[in-house]
Amino acid sequence: MPEERANGWKIVRSEIVIDSPHLRLRRDDIVLPDGTRVDDYYVRESRGFSVIFAVTPEPRVVLVRQYKHGIGRVVMELPAGAIDPNETAEACALRELAEETGYACEPEELERIASFVTDPTNSDAHFELFLARDVRPTAERELDVTEDIEIQLASFDELRRFVCDGSIKVSSHVASIYFMLDRLGEL
Repeated sequence: MPEERANGWKIVRSEIVIDSPHLRLRRDDIVLPDGTRVDDYYVRESRGFSVIFAVTPEPRVVLVRQYKHGIGRVVMELPAGAIDPNETAEACALRELAEETGYACEPEELERIASFVTDPTNSDAHFELFLARDVRPTAERELDVTEDIEIQLASFDELRRFVCDGSIKVSSHVASIYFMLDRLGEL
């Protein structure tokens, strides 16, 4: 039985073709509203991820530098990570902040700010943006096997410069930074 989607799209066949810890890929055969059939439409499935705009009392923003294999380069970005099965976005944000940076905040100092869609053409991925206030280095870092992370603290002025000069270029992080600077009256 075809699954009806928004705007009259129908999924007539769907199967998971890759299911690994790093990638879950679904292949759909679809019928468009005008009757056109499109086979082998691939969608990357995701539980989403949390991005954390973590601010120390000084105030400084916690950044991470790490190698990203997909592009084969080291990038600078905000702490972030994938939501684990049966984990809330909030729990993910607190966990990833501590694991990647060693910084932590009280749960009441964590505020969900916004939710964004990342690549709606070929993925169901989304991310949740959190503001973590009054973060302090209190935890021992617990890096994943693929993580080699350098921590950097930046003032709001430095953060703006990093986005403008291309030092920070990961789109979800650029959007998060501009969104947060505007929200905090620092844009």
